[in-house]
Amino acid sequence: MTEQSALIVGAGQGLSASVARKCAERGMAVALAARDTAKLSDLVSEIGASSFVCDASDPVSVADLFAQLDVSTGTPNLVLYNPSYRQRAPFIELDVEEVRKTLMISCYGGFLVGLEAVKRMTVVGGGAIFFTGASASVKGYKQSAPFAMGKFGLRGLAQSMARELAPQNIHVAHFVIDGGIEKEDDPRAEMRGNDGLLHPDAIADTYMHIYDQHRTAWTWEVELRPWVENF
Repeated sequence: MTEQSALIVGAGQGLSASVARKCAERGMAVALAARDTAKLSDLVSEIGASSFVCDASDPVSVADLFAQLDVSTGTPNLVLYNPSYRQRAPFIELDVEEVRKTLMISCYGGFLVGLEAVKRMTVVGGGAIFFTGASASVKGYKQSAPFAMGKFGLRGLAQSMARELAPQNIHVAHFVIDGGIEKEDDPRAEMRGNDGLLHPDAIADTYMHIYDQHRTAWTWEVELRPWVENF
């Protein structure tokens, strides 16, 4: 049996995959949760992870995910909430259902996952819960009101949880990812210049550094951006 385990909700091929590999390298049991687990098959095989179908915006689906973990790897030491969704349009052209979906995935889902994690972490005596934010967590861009609403809400959730739960040995941290995350064969790379996009492995290194922090010097929020990014 491994000594520690990690759960990544909203897992995919970018940042989530980089964090998953870092966790696996440490010998952690890795669980990946997503609406579509077929896209995770290569990563599951590569690092020996387990995958679970989960709709992060559905309370029943999230509760079922954690119930499955209870009987497999137990309470995760690290929970990363990484889903995101957005609708970009002029304000008066926004689709109300798309706005609702954005809020449910970006913010409400973070609450649901955080709730189930905290229920268990308070029993076992600690853990870490990380939320992936964006520059839209701290400033609203034009034609991007739904994304800003969701990310502002997620940041507020993280801040409130961090203040309440730190005395219970639960480390809650929020990460402001300001800039594009590089993908394989990314056409934006040439336009942005050398190191103009965030490298997912470099972001993952920071996540794991925050995870390793001693509780006498915990970080609740960190901003990450490439050197070319204006802020």
